[in-house]
Amino acid sequence: MIFAGLYNRMMRWASHPHAERYLIAVSIFESIFFPVPTALMVAPMAVARPDRAVRIAFIATSMSVLGGIVGYYLGYFAINLIEPILQDVGYWEKYMTAQRWFSEWGFWAVVVAGFSPIPFKLFTLTAGALSMALLPFVLAAIVGRSAHFFLVALLMAWAGPKLEPVVSKYIEWLGWTTVAIIAAFIYFHYV
Repeated sequence: MIFAGLYNRMMRWASHPHAERYLIAVSIFESIFFPVPTALMVAPMAVARPDRAVRIAFIATSMSVLGGIVGYYLGYFAINLIEPILQDVGYWEKYMTAQRWFSEWGFWAVVVAGFSPIPFKLFTLTAGALSMALLPFVLAAIVGRSAHFFLVALLMAWAGPKLEPVVSKYIEWLGWTTVAIIAAFIYFHYV
């Protein structure tokens, strides 16, 4: 029961007195290298504290953009050191896709990556590696990440308390369905 354990841990973290500190750390590091999406922290926090949904979304957005700037500078100054790591951890094809998206869409590639479940960290590194202007990068990150986190937080604050019993009951099924949808998206989009 992979997803039930993760879900229960996230719900414990969400109601912990230091939940916002955890959210700050997860938001920053997820934009650089951390594999766990920040939304997995935002959603249960908004369910646990619907009155703080806007604050939660703001923290996630601002810290994710801050982490994105760090990722941007890592890409700008150290991409030659990072590329072998991307190959070793299996992110090379996704990194190549991010580069193609930048060549096609530029600014909008960052907005889409910030909003979607695509690993945002790859786009922060790629933006720096390709020397995208910093101000448009930051603006695109703010647009994409705020749209993503405010949507998740406000939706969960509104519907989450009503849906939480259903989600906890069917979390394994929902988790594996999400994995299947993401895998199908990647397969049909990238293969």
